[in-house]
Amino acid sequence: MPKLAKIIIYPIKSLDGVAVNQATILPGGALQHDRSFAIADEKGKIVNAKRTAKIHLVRSQFDLQNKTVSLQLPDTPQQVFHLYEERKPLEHWFSNFFGFKVKLQENLFTGFPDDLKSSGPTIVSTATLTEVASWFGDLSLEQIRCRFRANLEIDDVPPFWEDQLFAEKGDILSFRIGDVLFEGTNPCQRCPVPTRDTFTGQAYPNFQKIFVEKRKENLPEWANLSQFNHFFRLTANTRIPASEAGKILKLGDAVHRPGCQACGRLY
Repeated sequence: MPKLAKIIIYPIKSLDGVAVNQATILPGGALQHDRSFAIADEKGKIVNAKRTAKIHLVRSQFDLQNKTVSLQLPDTPQQVFHLYEERKPLEHWFSNFFGFKVKLQENLFTGFPDDLKSSGPTIVSTATLTEVASWFGDLSLEQIRCRFRANLEIDDVPPFWEDQLFAEKGDILSFRIGDVLFEGTNPCQRCPVPTRDTFTGQAYPNFQKIFVEKRKENLPEWANLSQFNHFFRLTANTRIPASEAGKILKLGDAVHRPGCQACGRLY
């Protein structure tokens, strides 16, 4: 039976993730604490890894209970900030790092998703990440996991199993993880971020070219071709209806569609 093996949230958009055992669904369909903060310039434009590879140099650790973040740059001491009580010093740290003034914005309803029409968690299988890692001989499973930054990871399924979680382009496909209803929408279109080393920001030579060739070659029979105008796509984008707000996803939750009793594949 497909089951939820990892839950990873990213409290500040584009910074490091936090693996958790469970996550509450917010009214806007996001996971609690996932991308609830974002760094923005004075014009309100989000400062993320798409905009600047420099952000990859920032290492962050979050204490969700105490609402603190620890930040560190290469060869510098770690600094700890309270996300609310020390907001100004935190913004000053980021402003000094980027070389221009920034603010830390917060959205507790939907967070700051990349796809505003599909603002739910992104989903991938462990087998998919393992397969993609095999395309790049010197990249580990964990490195690929960090490059693609999916929220939910499913185990006990074959590679690219998540390509079953969306239907024809423009349609939705309903399924459940535990008690939570999801709407699968499309395979996630990737930006330049996965092509870069997550610690240095250095681009991997021909990463996108290699990925596209292999993705096309290994596209499973259950993938809906109407969703692939190109093959630089990985992980399933989702929405979560407002009716699911307050429900909790937990590690080990089974994945199924209503009325489906299949194990390795959704029908």
